[in-house]
Amino acid sequence: MEPKRARSGVKSFRSPRPDATRLLAFEVFTEVNRRGAYANLILPRALSESALETRDRAFATELVYGALRMQGRHDWILSQVSDRPWESVDPAIVDVARLGVHQLFEMRVPDHAAVAATVELARKVLGESRASYVNALLRKVSSRSLSEWLQPLEMIDDDVTRYAIQYSHPEWIVSAYFDLLREKSEVIAALSANNVPASPTLVAWPGRSTQADLLELGGVATKYSPYGATSVGIPGDIDLIRSRRAGVQDEGSQIVAATFAAAAIQKSDWLDLCAGPGGKAALLSSIASQAGIGFVANEISPARAKLVEQVVAGAQVWVGDGRDVAQRRELFGAVIADVPCTGIGALRRRSEVRWRRKPSDLAPLTQLQRELFDSAVSVTEVGGVIAYVTCSPHLAETRVQVSDALKRHGGIRQISVEKYLPATLSDALVNGAMQLWTHRHGTDAMFLALFERLS
Repeated sequence: MEPKRARSGVKSFRSPRPDATRLLAFEVFTEVNRRGAYANLILPRALSESALETRDRAFATELVYGALRMQGRHDWILSQVSDRPWESVDPAIVDVARLGVHQLFEMRVPDHAAVAATVELARKVLGESRASYVNALLRKVSSRSLSEWLQPLEMIDDDVTRYAIQYSHPEWIVSAYFDLLREKSEVIAALSANNVPASPTLVAWPGRSTQADLLELGGVATKYSPYGATSVGIPGDIDLIRSRRAGVQDEGSQIVAATFAAAAIQKSDWLDLCAGPGGKAALLSSIASQAGIGFVANEISPARAKLVEQVVAGAQVWVGDGRDVAQRRELFGAVIADVPCTGIGALRRRSEVRWRRKPSDLAPLTQLQRELFDSAVSVTEVGGVIAYVTCSPHLAETRVQVSDALKRHGGIRQISVEKYLPATLSDALVNGAMQLWTHRHGTDAMFLALFERLS
C-alpha cells in the first residue's frame, strides 16, 4: 500500500516527536522575537508551568537566552548557506534554524544530535516541507567549524562591521562602544562580556535581612555592594525572597542605590521618581527606614506600582507620570531619577534588547529623560540632592544629558560621586559621574550623576 503523504508531498512515516525542552524553548523564543515578549518574564513562567526536570530547565534557559544573544551571528552564517535572501525566509524557519545553530556552536550538543533534534522540532512546528529545508541548512552549517565560518571576517577592514558580526551586536551599539572606550581591546572585552550569562545576584534589604543571611545560604559576597551576594540556587526557591525580606538585583543597581543613599543620608525625605518595578525602591526604602528618613516611590504604571508596593518598607507609593509630580506640591531633600533608557547596559541579562532597540529610539528617550530630570529638579529642596541614573553607557543618555542639564538649570551644580562610591570600586569615575562596565566591574553598565540644587 502506498504510504500516506503529507500535504507538502513529502513522505511522512510517523508523527513528529520533538522533545519537550526544545519545543518549550522554541515557543518562548518565537514569542520574544515575533510578538515582542520579554524573555525574563515569560521563560520563568513557562518553566514553572512545565513538567521539565531541573537539568532540562537549565538546557532550555541556556538555549533561549543564548540564541537570543547570538542570533545576529547565527543569521550571518545561515545567510551563507540559504538559497534565498535570509531576510525573506519565513520567520518560523529562521527561529528554528537559529536554535539549531546555537546548539551546534554554543552548547555541549553533538552535531548529529543538534541537527536531528532541531529537524524533529521543525517537523512539529513547521511541517515536513519546511523541516526538510531546515535539515538542509543545518547540515551545510555543521559541515564546518565555527572558526572556519568566522575566518572570512578577517577580510573585513571595518572594525564596527567585523565586531558586529563576530560578537553578535547591532553596528550602532558597537559604534557607541568605540565612542566611549576608544581602544579596540576594551571594545572587544565589553562586547564579549555582554555574551556571558549573568548569575543571579541577591540583595538584602536592611531591617528585613542582611548580607550575612545571604552568605549563610551559600552565596558569595558581592565585591562592591555591602548588601549583595551571588545566588547559588534558584532565587524563587529561597525563603528570604518568597517572604519579601530580600530581592534579586544586579550589583550595579545596588551600587547606584548605595551611592545615592550615601550622598542623601543627611537629607530629609527621598523620592524615587521612576520606581517600577521596585528594585532600587526596595533597597532605598529600607535604608531610609533604618535612618528615620521618609521615602516616596512614584511609578507611572499602575501594574508596576503594585509591584513596588509589595517590596517597599511601608513607604508611600504614588501612581502618576514623573513629569507631573510637582502638581502634588511636595518638596524632597533628595530625588533619584532612574530614567527610561535604551537599556544597552544590561545586554547580558536582557538578551533581546540589543535587537529590539534602534538608534531612532534615542531621540524620544533623551527628550523624556530631559523632562524627567527637569521634574526632579522642580521638586528638590534648595540644598537637596538629585541623582540622574541610566542603565546605558551611551553618550547621548549620559554625559550629553549631564551637560545639557547644567546648561538648562543655572540653579544646580554637579557633585562628584567619588567620595560616595564604595572604597573598593575603581576605574568607574568619568567627569565626576560614575560609569560602570560589565567587563571591568562584573555589573550592568550603570551610569550615575549627582547634582545639588543651589536655588
